[in-house]
Amino acid sequence: MSKEFPLINVLNVPFINTTQADFLTAIEDRINQRQNTFIVTANPEIVMYARNHPDYQRILETADYITPDGIGILKGAAILGQSMTERITGYDTMLALLQWGNAQQKSVYLVGAKPEVIADVKSVVADHYPNLNVAGIHDGYFDDFAPIAKDIAQTKPDMVFLAVGFPKQEQLIADYRHQNNGLWMGVGGSFDVLSGHTKRAPKFFQKHRLEWFYRLITEPTRFKRMLVLPRYLRTVKQSARKNK
Repeated sequence: MSKEFPLINVLNVPFINTTQADFLTAIEDRINQRQNTFIVTANPEIVMYARNHPDYQRILETADYITPDGIGILKGAAILGQSMTERITGYDTMLALLQWGNAQQKSVYLVGAKPEVIADVKSVVADHYPNLNVAGIHDGYFDDFAPIAKDIAQTKPDMVFLAVGFPKQEQLIADYRHQNNGLWMGVGGSFDVLSGHTKRAPKFFQKHRLEWFYRLITEPTRFKRMLVLPRYLRTVKQSARKNK
């Protein structure tokens, strides 16, 4: 893992502790230098999954940066007696990089989501980021990533955003990142929001760190997934007691 930022370890996952602005500066510099870069934006669900799946934990350890995507990570760090600077979400990072890439005339490769979602993402990117070169675009319904990876190797994009959900997106990046020296980042459901198919939480919920609650009331089917949060906090408290 890259050493330019201090790290805070939450249940064996090393999170960078910095601001979104400083993080973006570092990433932009790496993209300009064509450095191979793997970013994981991890929330409590990912931390708990890694805890129960050693193979996934090992993939996380190969990442250059793991960012605290979710208020639960900041709460976990606080329970462990460490203050984390701020949340660095995957969606905000992706948006900032698209905007920067547009200004710098960089190239991007987009993979993931349903066919109708990725079609709308293509339109949104063309409208909002007209100077960004879309090197390739593919929905998330593929049986074999190898042909897509081959296209990435040929087109050499500055940035690859993969929106097929964890653990699949991180596994694919770990397997194929050697084929292109640029940014590789898993962005989960970000294409759904970017395309307008899913509405992001209003500013009030974002400001008060209640995006999780907004998602729960607008998508009740997420309830089962949300149950991981109290389990995660309980596990962090146990870890804190053990390390006293």
